[in-house]
Amino acid sequence: MRILYTALFLVLTYALSAQEPLDFQKRQSEETLAFKLYPNPVYDDQVYMIGHEIGPKDIAVYDVFGEVVLTERVDGNTLNISRLVPGVYVVRVVQRKKTVTRKLVVK
Repeated sequence: MRILYTALFLVLTYALSAQEPLDFQKRQSEETLAFKLYPNPVYDDQVYMIGHEIGPKDIAVYDVFGEVVLTERVDGNTLNISRLVPGVYVVRVVQRKKTVTRKLVVK
């Protein structure tokens, strides 16, 4: 009986440890489109984006109420935010069917 419980314990431990977490797909897509916004907080009119992929990016900036306050398609690594008032925003970047979001503080 003791051998049966030990074998059952080992099988269940192995089976449960081999499972992928439910949010694996989301984490994987964020890792493939890794980029940074700087400076953050921003005091100027421009934010610079550094990422691994080169190409056009569709950018949407949301305010704290979830409303889109800025949309732009950027080919380089600079985003002009001169139209934004000081506050906290969420920046969503879509590039090559991959999406990532970051928080941005404008002072």
